[in-house]
Amino acid sequence: MPPFWTRRGFCAALASSLLPAQQRPIRLLAAGDVMLSRWIGKEALRLKDPAWPLREIAPFLSAADLTFINLESPFRKKGPYPEKGMVFRARPETIDGLVLAGVDVVSLANNHVRDAGAAGLEDTLALLAEKGIAAAGLEADCIVERAGMKFGFLAYTYDQKNGNWKDEDARIAGLDTAKCAAAIAALKPECDTVLVSMHAGVEYAEKPHPSQVGFARAAIEAGAAAVIGHHPHVVQPVEEYKEGVIFYSLGNFVFDQFQRKATQKGLVAELEFEGRRVARYRTHGIDIVRGQPKLAVAPPKPEG
Repeated sequence: MPPFWTRRGFCAALASSLLPAQQRPIRLLAAGDVMLSRWIGKEALRLKDPAWPLREIAPFLSAADLTFINLESPFRKKGPYPEKGMVFRARPETIDGLVLAGVDVVSLANNHVRDAGAAGLEDTLALLAEKGIAAAGLEADCIVERAGMKFGFLAYTYDQKNGNWKDEDARIAGLDTAKCAAAIAALKPECDTVLVSMHAGVEYAEKPHPSQVGFARAAIEAGAAAVIGHHPHVVQPVEEYKEGVIFYSLGNFVFDQFQRKATQKGLVAELEFEGRRVARYRTHGIDIVRGQPKLAVAPPKPEG
């Protein structure tokens, strides 16, 4: 059974005043790191099923109004497709898993975004656009409309070089509190609510680093409704802060890190919006079985 809804106290009166009588709450699901390369890509190829990584969880994700993930592996039309190491390049057909699961928005602001080079980033953007999947974390505004409500997505990463590049791609948003606050202020007039994706933190740490806390809280103070965190590869706490909620790290979602129990667990955040803010939220535990996410009986700790 999933945990009970946590209702945002500040939203009880506010949401009812902003929600049109005929409009139902809008459900958003957010998951962590999705890596479709390395062993995951090899297994999908062996099974002759490019959608295999997300096939088990697809009915759950696709039932939401909006689904968001962090895309940890760029797509590349041409190989090589490494099966080992820390350079992630996914075969283009593995986007079928995102389509099957009804993924609507991905973050590209992470340390692996340039693993397939400039051509890989262009291939990724073109393929996502072809499949109707929005990309956050680059220069262009990312706004998705559902049930008459416009959701703006911003995404930021602590690093884009991954030890492979000396320069930086100016399109990829780096972790900067002032720039994030300015972007939120600029995006808010164009949409009803803003969500911020944060790729940051210390790998395998169960508690957020002060840099995560500072950035996430500043985003909420600037007007974001929620901050969705990933990169540590393990689950970190959820925090209600002022008028928003922060998921410091949702952990892995599709990944082949079999060496630790904690990296084979994750969370999916479920948020319900009534009006412009999060009215209630809960988390669903994920077990990653041979790289494939499945709903768990109970969520991993820490939570809250």
